[in-house]
Amino acid sequence: MGLSSRLFLLGGDDTLHSLAGTAFMRMLRQEDTARLPDFAGQRVRLASLIVELADRMPRRVLHANFSIIDIGPDGLLDVARLNAQQIAGADSFMAGVLGEPRRGAVVDAASRFVARGGSWQPERHLLRQIEAAAMGRFACSRVRVIR
Repeated sequence: MGLSSRLFLLGGDDTLHSLAGTAFMRMLRQEDTARLPDFAGQRVRLASLIVELADRMPRRVLHANFSIIDIGPDGLLDVARLNAQQIAGADSFMAGVLGEPRRGAVVDAASRFVARGGSWQPERHLLRQIEAAAMGRFACSRVRVIR
C-alpha cells in the first residue's frame, strides 16, 4: 500500500489538465522555469487528490481538496495570495474546532471571506471526471510548463 498525490488544473470550460507534482513545487518556489503561459493572468481551479495505491495501481481516492490559484500575467503562481488563502482556511478550521465566540461578540470574519475566495466545490459530474482522471480511467492533457 502507498499514497500518491494527483494534481489537476481546470480550464474555464472545465477541461482537465494534469499537473506534475514537481512542476507545482517549482511553482511554489516561484522558479522562473515554472511558468504557465496557457493560464497567464487567470484565476484557475486546482484539484488536489490523494490516491491510495496497491501494487502501484490506484485503488481509491482518499481525500480531495479544491482551491483557486492566481496565475500572474507573467505565468507565475501568486504564492503570496495562495499562502494567505491557506492561512485563512486554517484560521476558519480552528475557529470551528475551538468554537465560535460568545453571542454578541464582535467577529472578525475577514479570514473566512479570504478562505472562501480560495476554494470551490465541483458539481457531481465534474467530481466524477476528476476522480476518474486521478484513478487513471480518464485521459487528460498535461499542463504546459515552460522550463
